Amino acid sequence: MKQTRRSYLDFNATAPLRAEAREACVAAFELAGNPSSIHGEGRAARAVVEQARAAVGELAGVSPRGITFVASGTEAANLVLTPAIAGLRAPLKRLIVSAGEHSCVLKGHRFAPSMVETAPLRDDGRIDLDALAQAVARDDGPVMLALQGANNETGIIQPVAEAAALVHAAGGIVVCDVVQLAGRAPCTAGALGADFLILSAHKLGGPKGAGALVAASPEIGVAEPLLRGGGQERGLRAGTENVAAIAGFGAAARAAMAELADEPARLAKLREGLAAHIARAAPDAVIFGLGVARLSNTLCFAIPGIGAETLMIALDLAGVAVSSGAACSSGKVARSHVLDAMRVDPALGAGAIRLSLGWSSDETDVAHFGEAIAGLASRMRRGRRAA
Repeated sequence: MKQTRRSYLDFNATAPLRAEAREACVAAFELAGNPSSIHGEGRAARAVVEQARAAVGELAGVSPRGITFVASGTEAANLVLTPAIAGLRAPLKRLIVSAGEHSCVLKGHRFAPSMVETAPLRDDGRIDLDALAQAVARDDGPVMLALQGANNETGIIQPVAEAAALVHAAGGIVVCDVVQLAGRAPCTAGALGADFLILSAHKLGGPKGAGALVAASPEIGVAEPLLRGGGQERGLRAGTENVAAIAGFGAAARAAMAELADEPARLAKLREGLAAHIARAAPDAVIFGLGVARLSNTLCFAIPGIGAETLMIALDLAGVAVSSGAACSSGKVARSHVLDAMRVDPALGAGAIRLSLGWSSDETDVAHFGEAIAGLASRMRRGRRAA
């Protein structure tokens, strides 16, 4: 049977490419010069990179000089999660990561495993600030805290500013992964109280293959690069810049900023529609993160007794693209460490499905999901009665 419609509800994995970003990428592909060359062609390419740097700096609320372009948010995490931070009064003693961080942050990267500590989440999905305060107080030197702005699975927004105040009072620094927050809520370094931010272009509707490490102040910076070579990106990231991807990143950042005043409310209305369809189709469904601040575009839920893989496949066959609460690189469904950290019953957590909306989502996507989930729930109920 021919599939007549598909609805994409997986923006937290990646957003479709915005028209503005596509146009910027195509225009940049026409440039012949290397941005490090001093001739006219090189200067033209350099101008494109610097225009994008200014746009990403505006999104993050920092000077363009605070933006280091890299290939992904994961690379930015690899670069910044290091004891080698210049400008501190004393060497970093430890890296503290919240239990709900993205897997690329949980690895700890250039910190030795013995230097990495996990800060627990409360049952509501937010970092336990009391436990964090105790962890920070145990050391006689500064620590680095890695705390995401909003969780990629549940959409729960973390109290970054409050956590940063605790860490800064003890002379430490804060790295905030704002990959999911950017374009969906304010994410400036100043508002969050973060010393470094991590960004990714493709979550904003830019191209895959571009990210940024954001430094809030020129007084504190990464002392040792990961990639050594020609000294690009002020010595922090060697290798010829990906001009086309960076151009698309800048265009997506500008588009996201232009929408920020109205987009959260629009997405929240669509999310409410998704939740209503779930409640009608499966009254016993559980939505994770209710009662705390969440991204307006994200809804994570589970239907007791239904595995995530079963529901994902069924929705895909019905023309709706969704994710499980956590997906590993092989594409298989993995147990969610985030829901485990929230002490969600393992059987319920095994059924977690994430719906995430974005710039191209509309009411027809919500209605399509509603039809699909209603039909699936009806078939599942009939199957249970027959059993």
